[in-house]
Amino acid sequence: MSDESGGEFPVGMPRNYLRPCLLLLLAEGTSHGYELLEQVAALGLGRSDPGRVYRCLRAMDEDGLVHSVWTPSATGPARRTYALTDEGRDWLDALAGSLAEVSRALGGYQRRYKRLVKQDETAR
Repeated sequence: MSDESGGEFPVGMPRNYLRPCLLLLLAEGTSHGYELLEQVAALGLGRSDPGRVYRCLRAMDEDGLVHSVWTPSATGPARRTYALTDEGRDWLDALAGSLAEVSRALGGYQRRYKRLVKQDETAR
């Protein structure tokens, strides 16, 4: 499906959805990047670009939302392990509230769209 200019309509999750997903996963427990990369798929992001996930983690580390340390691994090189900070928990709470508002708005959209489809089917 494309718009009038020939471009594709955007479909899928918002671009900034990765940050609240990572904060939520880290609120559930410390983790390293590869584990987080696998877990974000379950939150609707599918197969995420590893570079994007690691850039987001690095930015959150620099912003003080997460803290990372290098931990030795018994099966390979050391891994950077991430943990949520108190400030990160505050951001998680704020983002969850914002996403709840988005969810309500999308629910209203879906209800109206379903009514429209039903009207169209009845009119036929």
